[in-house]
Amino acid sequence: MNALAARLHAALPQTQCTRCGYPDCAGYAAAMAEGAAEINQCPPGGQEGVARLSALTGRPALPLNPANGVEGPRTLAVIDEGWCIGCTLCLDACPTDAILGGNKRMHTVIEEHCTGCELCVPVCPVDCISLINASGERTGWDAWSEADAERALQRYEFHLFRYRRAEGENAQRLEAKAQAKLADLAAQTKGEDLDRKRSVIEAALARARAKRST
Repeated sequence: MNALAARLHAALPQTQCTRCGYPDCAGYAAAMAEGAAEINQCPPGGQEGVARLSALTGRPALPLNPANGVEGPRTLAVIDEGWCIGCTLCLDACPTDAILGGNKRMHTVIEEHCTGCELCVPVCPVDCISLINASGERTGWDAWSEADAERALQRYEFHLFRYRRAEGENAQRLEAKAQAKLADLAAQTKGEDLDRKRSVIEAALARARAKRST
């Protein structure tokens, strides 16, 4: 991330909501720094957020682009525990690990960690997640703070670390399994094309190694 992108990133609210059209706040900041994105695509930051980005880039402070959403109060996700089936899809979708629960167990939202990103809502198969107003009439940065943004960023970065570590550990398991099969391929191959099976396993091994190296 270059210096301008870093400054733009620091000026964003870190809700990681993706409404800007990018996978996270860092992606949006990089796109703005490159001139590939406008500065009016962040609804959680609202018009004050646009003004902050304008000051950093020297670009005109355009009205918030309605295609990305509208400025509004901070929201909080709430799970109807009576309807929750414990599918864990919301756990995977939450960028700040603000949802607590397990497979086939009731989930609940940890209020202080929820950024109101809304990403848990569309993945719920039983529509048991709703959003409530958590800031009254305050909107944009009036409903959010620098401290909130810093906490959200820390949790998001740990979420990414945890996710990548899990991916790496899974790739290691797959690699070890593929290596064990290759070491004893003849004994494990009955009535199959040995060369074809070897090529399939070697391809899987290459994919696992590539994942582990990223």
